[in-house]
Amino acid sequence: MTKEDDVLSFSAEAVQAADGAAAMMAAPKTQATSEGILAAVLSSLGDDKAEDIVQIDLRGKTAMGDHMVICSGRSSRQVAAISEKLVERLKATFGISTRIEGKDTGDWVLIDTGDVIVHVFRPEVREFYQLEKMWQPSAAAAN
Repeated sequence: MTKEDDVLSFSAEAVQAADGAAAMMAAPKTQATSEGILAAVLSSLGDDKAEDIVQIDLRGKTAMGDHMVICSGRSSRQVAAISEKLVERLKATFGISTRIEGKDTGDWVLIDTGDVIVHVFRPEVREFYQLEKMWQPSAAAAN
């Protein structure tokens, strides 16, 4: 075997090892159920100091998702950071890609995972739109 053969065989082994490592890193660690995603969302929001976190059960009310989570960040920068970290954590944990809108302005960011819809607001914007009132059960709205 020549020196060139050693280099080529080593390169092929390195490529196989790298491919195997990449496949292991890309594989989701946890099965993506709506309850699992909801738990991960709530954990991430708590870790990043989101405020006034409200979760709303949408099952039986709409086909757009099973859960909605609404929370606030203290500033546009925090709203964008909370949203960005949430998307990263969901991808790392479940291997799912989410749709995200509004991160550039940081006033209201919408993150759609399919089963869980997350709204992250600045407090003033959240007060203006009052999404919780729209989705809360009517008995709670009457009080």
